[in-house]
Amino acid sequence: MSSKKSAEEAHKIASPKTVAKKSKTDPRVQRRKHLDDRLRILHERALVLERELQLVEDPRFYRTCIFGSARIKSDSPIYAQVAELARLLAADGIDILTGGGPGLMEAANKGAQLGKLEKNTKSRSYGLSIRLDFEPTPNKHLDIKRHHMKFSSRLDDFMRLSHSIIITPGGVGTLLELYFSWQLIQVKHMTKRPIVLLDKVFWAGLLDWMRAEPLERGLISSHDFEFVHLVDTPEEAFALISAHQKDFARKL
Repeated sequence: MSSKKSAEEAHKIASPKTVAKKSKTDPRVQRRKHLDDRLRILHERALVLERELQLVEDPRFYRTCIFGSARIKSDSPIYAQVAELARLLAADGIDILTGGGPGLMEAANKGAQLGKLEKNTKSRSYGLSIRLDFEPTPNKHLDIKRHHMKFSSRLDDFMRLSHSIIITPGGVGTLLELYFSWQLIQVKHMTKRPIVLLDKVFWAGLLDWMRAEPLERGLISSHDFEFVHLVDTPEEAFALISAHQKDFARKL
């Protein structure tokens, strides 16, 4: 009798209903379900972006990514320079891609809209935003915007969508974007493309250090500097990007 009772209890413990009931209360199962739901949502968002790009973008159209500080105000000389550079590029039919936030990102997207209107080109102003306390909403000068939850996926999209890179003055985030793109070209995970540093006063010291320390100690090679260009004016930056765009178009 006791043996039969034990078997019934064992069956009860192992029954699907019992397992299902336990899974509803087990915090580990709930955490895993939450993670799976988040991953599914992120994947669905990525697919939506892919479909949007396929629908609205000619894959041959050329895009340049402009990185820079969110903290710089609109009355700063560098803000005007970045807006002018983006205006020149958009007037030449080149898409502008930024982080979609304030500061120099806003300057680039604003300049892109001005250049597009000026020459009636089909260039677009992109913004890949991310939630930060000092970047609560994307700027208002975007044709296409995409919000990211993580810096890692955002950086991947910057690299995937751009054909050239312009680095303007900025802080830790801008340095991350510079070195991330530089390394991907260095290790051939991304095709060679120009990285243009705008503002010689701001960037020259960093390049001097890169040559005096990492290069001198054999930690990098001299050819790692071949695609990095230091310029001081929007016109110089535009000349480099425009030349690269024309070379890109010839190879299609």
